[in-house]
Amino acid sequence: MLALATIGFAVNFWAWALLSPLGPRFKDSLELSSFQQSLLVAVPVVVGSLGRVPVGALADRFGGRVMFPIVSTTTIAPVLYVGLAGHSSLTALLVGGFFLGVGGTAFAVGVPFVNAWFPPERRGLAIGVFGMGMGGTAISALTTVKLVNAHSVKTPFLITAAVLAVYAVLAALVLRDAPGRVAPTESLAHRLAATCRLGVTWQASALYAVVFGGYVAFSVYLPTYLKTGYGLTQADAANRMAGFVLLAVAMRPVGGWLSDRIGPVPVLTGALALVLAGAFAQSFTPALAPAGTIAFLAMAAALGAGSGAVFALVALLAPADKVGSVTGIVGAAGGLGGFVPPLVMGALYGAYGSYGLGLVLLAGVAAAALTFTGVGVRHAVTRRVPAPQTR
Repeated sequence: MLALATIGFAVNFWAWALLSPLGPRFKDSLELSSFQQSLLVAVPVVVGSLGRVPVGALADRFGGRVMFPIVSTTTIAPVLYVGLAGHSSLTALLVGGFFLGVGGTAFAVGVPFVNAWFPPERRGLAIGVFGMGMGGTAISALTTVKLVNAHSVKTPFLITAAVLAVYAVLAALVLRDAPGRVAPTESLAHRLAATCRLGVTWQASALYAVVFGGYVAFSVYLPTYLKTGYGLTQADAANRMAGFVLLAVAMRPVGGWLSDRIGPVPVLTGALALVLAGAFAQSFTPALAPAGTIAFLAMAAALGAGSGAVFALVALLAPADKVGSVTGIVGAAGGLGGFVPPLVMGALYGAYGSYGLGLVLLAGVAAAALTFTGVGVRHAVTRRVPAPQTR
């Protein structure tokens, strides 16, 4: 079940990230400004993020067996639209990108689904392994530009739609919810209100907005950053972005595993300190070899491990019957955290011709999150009362 959920997450994230590698291409063909290009790649992120709130609550109610096929099937339509007809203008791309965001909601389905299958002491690692599905963005980065250059713009979209359809059928036939899963009986509004009253909801949301938001921001904007700031080709920039993504993906279960062993707070503290150092170093735009590469890879590792640690924190503090709802809100915060930086980076580059200030801002945010982790979150963990396990 963990493997099937992880595959579903990866496939939907592959679809969610289709526009990012093609951002520079659309910028040239449609004569977009830096801000318009940033908006294009950011729209699926914000829709996929906000959609996680209701989808997470629905996952608590109906389970992953129902919700995974629904999300995957729904994502097929915007994928086909963008590939076949929706890439001729900025407006058409924004409309397609809006509905493409549905694929990003798969995360809020998978976390409660996986959480229910594992005992508390193994959930950090299990959810970290599931989180490796965010490597779907690497699939997009490695294949989209190559397929377009070799065939046509529609080719990667047709392939992704076909894979989504196959997975939706497989999930409907094979996925099973954990034995003894208890579906909540309260209304959606009541459950969301109760979730909003939990301290862990907002603590984890703030941290996830930084660590996963940073990952999303780099995964959608790094090709543009490398092409504009360092003069790399579109294909080279996409390949380097894929390397960033793969390292972050590999470190996510490591962060969950370490959190099971030593607790999520020390893992988050180390990860945020590394992001702070890497962002500050990169703000000077050093040469890519080796300083820039080291800075980006350090941030990739830290953001991946930190993302795994946040959901180890959720598994530790959230009541079992509200994990999906908490995940929805936390996931939304993470995605929204990824929506803002590309817009800020594009605007700052357009105004000053440099990305340095944007990276200084990232370092400042990491410093604030580091302080919050060491004070507020550490206090919440040390005084926690173990949540009742209803599953």
